[in-house]
Amino acid sequence: MKVFAHRGASGNHPENTEIAINSALDIGVDGIEVDLQSCLDDYVIIHDSWLDRTTSGQGKVNATAFADIRRVDAGNGQKVPGLQDVIDWVGNKTLLNLELKHTFSLDKLVSTLEHNVDQGRLNRDQLIVSSFDHHQLQWLKQHLPWVKIGALTSSIPLGYAEFAQRLNAYSLHLDKNFVNHQFVADAKARGLEVYAYTVDKDEDILTMQALGVDGVFTNFPCNTKKVLAQHGDNQAGMA
Repeated sequence: MKVFAHRGASGNHPENTEIAINSALDIGVDGIEVDLQSCLDDYVIIHDSWLDRTTSGQGKVNATAFADIRRVDAGNGQKVPGLQDVIDWVGNKTLLNLELKHTFSLDKLVSTLEHNVDQGRLNRDQLIVSSFDHHQLQWLKQHLPWVKIGALTSSIPLGYAEFAQRLNAYSLHLDKNFVNHQFVADAKARGLEVYAYTVDKDEDILTMQALGVDGVFTNFPCNTKKVLAQHGDNQAGMA
């Protein structure tokens, strides 16, 4: 079962920051998940639409220039990264999952991703773009056909994973509280990877493993890898 560091190793470091990402890379995670949204003039890696919870700044992210966001403290002296920062840090070392939050101007995202692939900084197979906004995922897949998309949901739709298959998704990203045998089996029958979020408790980690989930997003990747290794997961020690 793959271990994705949720916003980096965010249980031990400020979320979505360089130290959280590098700490996760240091322990050999299978993937890094970060949140991508638009500020006034660029893309930034931050979860909330407002600056105040995770930084020393104030105001809405989409109304603030990148240069001003860079001046705020994201915790322990860390800065809010830009998209290019994260691509440069993660590169092809592991899977990179970009979750689209409050994101606009997807044309620019397409050109940025294509440029990094062309420059060898990013491997197509190492990138997943996910979102709860399935309209954005559909648009992105139409304009960047090679991209792997992850369809997020915190529900159990009547058609189970049918919506993700219609999106031509690579993976289905499920709230751990809505994972059951039927949902996982349906997704697997449709050829989808199944990833669960946010899985931190030992019991939940093992429950996801028993349900046949392919990977989990966790705030404490070191502990999650340890739990899986103790219970004989073959991929627990793989990068």
